Amino acid sequence: MSGNPATVLVVDDEPNVTEVYAMWLEDEYHVRTATGGQEAIDDMDDDVEVVLLDRRMPEMTGDEVLERIREDGYDCEVAMVTAVDPDFDIVDLPFDAYVTKPLMPEDLNGVVSRLLDLEEDEEVTREGFRLRETRDALAEEKHEKELEESEEFDRLTTRLEELREEVKDTVESINERDSDGGTDD
Repeated sequence: MSGNPATVLVVDDEPNVTEVYAMWLEDEYHVRTATGGQEAIDDMDDDVEVVLLDRRMPEMTGDEVLERIREDGYDCEVAMVTAVDPDFDIVDLPFDAYVTKPLMPEDLNGVVSRLLDLEEDEEVTREGFRLRETRDALAEEKHEKELEESEEFDRLTTRLEELREEVKDTVESINERDSDGGTDD
């Protein structure tokens, strides 16, 4: 991130939510808002560094918007900021963080800050961070027996262990950053 503030796109179908999040972020970032999936896609460009994306929206879900952002090749970080409790369907979603509402201003600013730090990390580290976020979200929501019986969860944890071996020092750095400034989801 150079001397210019990062651009954050806030996407939520509730206008009051986008307004509040924009107010919380506008002192540090250039903020755009969208109240629907198509509006978000129309507002995307290479200047957007972070997208804060609601999952449950009418007409076009956050998952569909995320898929479109990735298909269109935008190199930005995406946080699913949602009231939808995580389920195993999130394992293959290409987001960078999963945050459950409600949020406080410091939580939202912390997510954006972590994602901007992540933007500078190597691809392997980014994958490790995403997998860790997914694992933690599922572990928080699911019973241990469900996790043990899930092939998806097993695949996720196996890949995470492989990445830890490849880049142990970098992953430890991410964990330290999380414990110092992460959110309490």
